[in-house]
Amino acid sequence: MSPIIIRKATISDLESIQEISKQTFVETFADVNTPKNMENYVRENFNSEQVASEINNPESAFYLATLDKKTIGYLKLNFGKTQTEIFNNQAIEIHRIYVVKAFLGKKIGQLLLDEAVKTAHQSGVDYLWLGVWEENHRALQFYSKNGFVEFDKHIFTLGNDIQTDLLMRLEINKK
Repeated sequence: MSPIIIRKATISDLESIQEISKQTFVETFADVNTPKNMENYVRENFNSEQVASEINNPESAFYLATLDKKTIGYLKLNFGKTQTEIFNNQAIEIHRIYVVKAFLGKKIGQLLLDEAVKTAHQSGVDYLWLGVWEENHRALQFYSKNGFVEFDKHIFTLGNDIQTDLLMRLEINKK
């Protein structure tokens, strides 16, 4: 297998990011949510205008995982005020790690998480944090294995379905 390349995304990657977003969100959550809730979420969150504004936001960063020039996953980080919840300005939020289902278990998520940790070290922040659906056992296991610990919860609304995300963090620069 060719090497997986991780690179920072630009606006020219808009369509790839949209495709991966829609595909992985549906692959991961369609079985446990209504088609209408899924359709509305994808339309509202992964349309061209929304994704372009996220890519162009100086307080967010996307990193693509590519194999043979095909995008197979991505990482989205939020800094400062772009974080979905501000717990600490000295933190970075991992907003998304999305990997195409065919590549799950092939260490792509680990490469993307390693990029997030590297960015956090370079930024000098205290910790990385993220929210993960309490029923996404695969993701919870992955983050726990990588040293993330639960520190809070928040509500995530998908259409008319109220869900609970566990908030997890990884300490970066110990005082």
